[in-house]
Amino acid sequence: MNKNNQDRVPIWHKLNLTIDEAAAYSNIGENRIREIINSDVTCNFVLNIGKNKKLIKRKEFEDWNSEINAI
Repeated sequence: MNKNNQDRVPIWHKLNLTIDEAAAYSNIGENRIREIINSDVTCNFVLNIGKNKKLIKRKEFEDWNSEINAI
């Protein structure tokens, strides 16, 4: 089923975001987000789907973003 723009859920209503959505939402680059989630730091905002796919839990990502001062 193809979705047109009228059927899409706005980012601020989604529970989980793709990395590119999280980058657009936060104004943090996709590469930097990938570096953060692939680092040794435990990120409570990462949702692993299988072995390779990662989604960003929007609310936890917002909370994390409000607490950091530099990345």
